Amino acid sequence: MFFLKELSHTIQLHPSYFGPDLRSYIKNKLHSDVEGKCSGRYGYIITVINLTSIGSGKILSGSGLAEFDVKYNAVVLRPFKGQVLDAVVVSVNNQGFFCSVGPLTVFVSMLNIPSYLKYDSTSLTPSFRSNDIVLQKDMAVRIKLISCRMEASTIITLGSIQDDFLGVVAP
Repeated sequence: MFFLKELSHTIQLHPSYFGPDLRSYIKNKLHSDVEGKCSGRYGYIITVINLTSIGSGKILSGSGLAEFDVKYNAVVLRPFKGQVLDAVVVSVNNQGFFCSVGPLTVFVSMLNIPSYLKYDSTSLTPSFRSNDIVLQKDMAVRIKLISCRMEASTIITLGSIQDDFLGVVAP
């Protein structure tokens, strides 16, 4: 789920940033460019741990901008099919519910919810209910990922709560 990866990124800076604080400008630009973003290859970049190297800058002709190749270590979130995760329910509707695991959103379809949980549209907040279980917004659930598809800037995941020890987590 969480991995430490060595990654690289190209940063372009305006000449007004050249000076004694160049390294800190590059570091700040790196943090704002990559943190919280999704890379289709590695997953969500949670945080930059450190800069390992900053390449020598190259001036781009015509614009005056300088381009720096930066290598850094980062913590990334990459889910896998079959992984069991604790999540928080974000929304519930008659087709299933959405839950989040940090920046990752998982959809659990009605087909992947046990049959004893029925959708209740008559309550104040939409929920799935049985005699003793209520699944509604802001509740903690344990899910199993049944599908993960990596795209260029997002990860699409489907989950299930039909196996043993999955579903609503007691507070």
